[in-house]
Amino acid sequence: MLLSVEPSSPIPIYAQIVSQVRAAVASGDVRAGDALPSVRQLATELRVNPNTVAQAYRELEREGITYVQRGQGTFIAEMDAGRKTAEREAAGEALIARMVDEAFRLGLTAAEVLEMVERRVALGALADGAK
Repeated sequence: MLLSVEPSSPIPIYAQIVSQVRAAVASGDVRAGDALPSVRQLATELRVNPNTVAQAYRELEREGITYVQRGQGTFIAEMDAGRKTAEREAAGEALIARMVDEAFRLGLTAAEVLEMVERRVALGALADGAK
């Protein structure tokens, strides 16, 4: 799992980490029992304060997405299918919200955004059909 942060984003860095781990769980990129990098390791990779990563990890544990084994690290928790579906939908909603916010910030109208999304979805459907 490759995480990245955007320091200039209005979204706090810890929330960006939480969001990306949730998305990785929802997409199946990480599975129950997979280890997350140590707080220190991830902080070094992302060039952020270890306290920021620790805050993200606490939030993930509080939400039941991860669990901690003392002395061994932080791991992805087991989730039932309904929870995985809910996480996938939440990650999709967050992605769409960011995209729409950015599109409006660029001055695009709702109609323009919808047209672009429909065009992109159609291209994706064509690509999926080719597989």
